[in-house]
Amino acid sequence: MQKFLDIKTVLPLLLLILTTLFVTCSDAPESAATANETPVAVVEEEPQIRYGIDFNKYDVKELKIKRGDTFGAILENNGIDYPQVFEILQKIKGKVNVRKLQIGKPYTLLFSKDSLPQPKYFIYHPDVQEYSLIALQDSIYGKKVTKEIKIVEQQATGVIESSLYETMQNSGYNSYLTYFLADVYAWTIDFTRLDKGDRFKVIYTEKFVDDTLSVGIEKIKAAYFEHRKKGLYAYEFETDSIKGIVDYFDENAKNLRRAFLKAPVKFSRISSRYNLKRKIAYYGRVKPHRGTDYAAPVGTPIMATANGTVIESRYKRGNGNYVKIKHNNTYATQYLHMKRRKARVGQFVKQGDVIGWVGMTGNTSGPHVCYRFWKNGRQVDPFKQKLPEAKPISKKLKQQFLTYIVPLQTQLNCMSFDEEINAVAIH
Repeated sequence: MQKFLDIKTVLPLLLLILTTLFVTCSDAPESAATANETPVAVVEEEPQIRYGIDFNKYDVKELKIKRGDTFGAILENNGIDYPQVFEILQKIKGKVNVRKLQIGKPYTLLFSKDSLPQPKYFIYHPDVQEYSLIALQDSIYGKKVTKEIKIVEQQATGVIESSLYETMQNSGYNSYLTYFLADVYAWTIDFTRLDKGDRFKVIYTEKFVDDTLSVGIEKIKAAYFEHRKKGLYAYEFETDSIKGIVDYFDENAKNLRRAFLKAPVKFSRISSRYNLKRKIAYYGRVKPHRGTDYAAPVGTPIMATANGTVIESRYKRGNGNYVKIKHNNTYATQYLHMKRRKARVGQFVKQGDVIGWVGMTGNTSGPHVCYRFWKNGRQVDPFKQKLPEAKPISKKLKQQFLTYIVPLQTQLNCMSFDEEINAVAIH
């Protein structure tokens, strides 16, 4: 056995060991430095999505329409030449109307983040519920978008100190809830003569866009109003699904209205009541107002408030398009300022039948129907008349109604008069 290894065998082994040590030592400082370095985190900016566009990718100008502004002038003032403006107008024709921009309404311009910024989008939002979006470069297009409305169930409670309106306002509720509640109890409570200490509970639904922006009350589902220590429940219930007639009943299924519908239009509010000393803005002086005005959008159907025969259907300078109905030898009703009349003279109409549509004809400053009520040939305030009660609910519907109101009555009874708003999203 050999005591020493042959040099030819040992030499390659020594070379391998030395090479490994050299590589390891020469890499050591770099590896140490790498180990001590802190990796730089790349933070991605969270998208800011508005109108379906990431606003973070653009420079934003938010402005308002000024007197004399036109769509073309706005674009030319922001770097788009007239030939391109003409091309844009041709491509959005019939899709977006930018011919009439309303003074004071907001619009937004989005610019590219380049050394020479170019306007990329024009967004015009005349109201909170809709907007028009126009792409100005590359693939030019225009579209009108209506925002989704979310219906939210709300609760309101309060104790009257001076007036219902002030109580609503001081409690932070939507002020229009006052008009809706007054309509529900219009035949049973005089809201101009409330007492301090009267109190209420209301379950209602409100319409929202962008989750937080209210665009109005939808309806009152149930309410409890305590006037002069006497409580009165009210529950919304549809009595005619074909005509969409909705009434309010107490807990015993007794109708809160009388033989006449409380209003000739659905989902409206009273904008002006019967008042012989009211100052009419149109005339600029005190002039008796012998009707009840219901504000509603143009085109809203106007209904006959009771059965009767049409005795007038024509146009008159002050009244505009109007219809008058004789119900019996005692009562008649008249409906003014229609956009268009549907009923004709001699026609028999039933309660809830559409006799015309809301407009602005005659002497009026806004869209509404002026509802006039005649008793024994004289115009009177319908809310101050002791009118015959409406027909009771049918036996078939009564049982359905009594079952329907059980959870609503429980909800009302569990509400305290000092609790805060409680909102529940419906859809």
